[in-house]
Amino acid sequence: SVGAGPSRAFSYPFTRKNNQRQLSFVNLIRTPYSFKSCSATLSLVAEVEEKPKFDVDKAALLVKELRKSFNSGKTKSYEWRMSQLKAIDKMIEEKEKDITEALSKDLSKPELEAFIAEISQVKSSCKLALKELNHWMIPEKVKTSLTTYPSSAEIVSEPLGVVLVISTWNFPFLLSLDPVIGAISAGNAVVLKPSEISPATSLLLSNLVEEYLDDSAIRVVEGAVDETTALLEQKWDKILYTGSARVGRIVMAAAAKHLTPVILELGGKCPAVVDSNINLQVAVRRIIAGKWACNNGQACIGVDYIITTKDFAPKLIDALRYELEQFFGKDPMESKDISRIVSSSQFARLAKLMDDDKVSDKIILGGQRDVNQLKIAPTILLDVPEDSQIMQEEIFGPLMPILTVEKMEDSFKIIHSKPKPLAAYLFTNDEQLKKDFVQNISSGGMLINDTILHVASEGLPFGGVGESGMGSYHGKFSFDAFSHKKSVLYRSFDADASVRYPPYTTQKQRLLKALINGNIISIILALIGW
Repeated sequence: SVGAGPSRAFSYPFTRKNNQRQLSFVNLIRTPYSFKSCSATLSLVAEVEEKPKFDVDKAALLVKELRKSFNSGKTKSYEWRMSQLKAIDKMIEEKEKDITEALSKDLSKPELEAFIAEISQVKSSCKLALKELNHWMIPEKVKTSLTTYPSSAEIVSEPLGVVLVISTWNFPFLLSLDPVIGAISAGNAVVLKPSEISPATSLLLSNLVEEYLDDSAIRVVEGAVDETTALLEQKWDKILYTGSARVGRIVMAAAAKHLTPVILELGGKCPAVVDSNINLQVAVRRIIAGKWACNNGQACIGVDYIITTKDFAPKLIDALRYELEQFFGKDPMESKDISRIVSSSQFARLAKLMDDDKVSDKIILGGQRDVNQLKIAPTILLDVPEDSQIMQEEIFGPLMPILTVEKMEDSFKIIHSKPKPLAAYLFTNDEQLKKDFVQNISSGGMLINDTILHVASEGLPFGGVGESGMGSYHGKFSFDAFSHKKSVLYRSFDADASVRYPPYTTQKQRLLKALINGNIISIILALIGW
């Protein structure tokens, strides 16, 4: 590995420096709050628990070491950035099988879905950065004003320093490495805190980062609340957090103590408005792709609920029923092409939403569940009350409420009644409705006649608005997110006009005002004393 050494003892609780035996995830017993082992792995857990706890002092030491590395200037160089990006690209090529297996252990994520939604996306981000980094680093020339003549000016992108990336469990590989690629491209030292709820991927990331990347500037800290709390006590130059709004508030409050800027990638209830004048089969297949074929609904940009007209709802439901069977078979609980629920606590939360007295009789399709397998079938509910719990919180699972309205324009009122979502979707061939939707619906991102694909476009920023988040990244926007845009003005010692210096005579005042206003005629008149 690059720069591996004793200082790389910051991975808790599952990484062992000198003993590389791995936890048996087959033997893990899921609880509502964590993963605990059965007696077969008791000795291993005892060994892990003997590790020194990652506390505030160790977090402070870690940041101190990384800041020392950053201050040495090594991460700022084009050569270092490229070497780390190439190492990530190599890592993905060589360890794709291991990555797929980890995602399967954590989420039963189908191999093809893991490749399309996570591995290929990280590959694309890395290759784009490798291709464009030299161009991104070039200072941007800007025009100067007559007031500063003669002069030249530019905007220099400089790294922020030592940054923290706290990722989440639903796309644990993509949402860990994609922002890290941006931070490295911008020349920062980075600490990655992967989610403990996806322990196989977290452990793999810790081992791979240690093996492939420069650990004097790039580290992984594993763990849960205590480790994250210790990290948040430190002063960072930027924090990117992906997860819930509740924890986002905690992260933002901790950052505020140090005036640390944050990027918060949160979520919300992402609506899909479905008009009647559409290609129904294509629309339904794309909705399924953006819900159940997207980590079984466990995605921040996944379709949370559908709005359509009362007249069109029966056709839409029939089409969904038919295409779901085409995708996942007559018994979706047996399908290998759909992810499981990540944990027993998330399963219990979703079951509670389904069992709510206000909605339990609204289920028109699906509803099957298996707590032992942590599986819930694709479930459709019709006209649930808007004050029900399922319409008050982000669902983040395979439950799909369909709300009906008299006319399409009424859908806007429903969307406006909720916090701004991370994504909003519209299916229609009505050009005026498209314009009205884009103009009047505020969301982090938007897609017309499809779902989720906007995040795969390298030219579009990914981020939220309002309660769905702040800041954005992806592609060049990732580089910008972890850079400071420094304004630089260059002047020579020539043409030093005395007019800017005291004493301020009447003629100087007239000339200065003319210069500032940019009025050429007034400048000439002031110069000749008119």
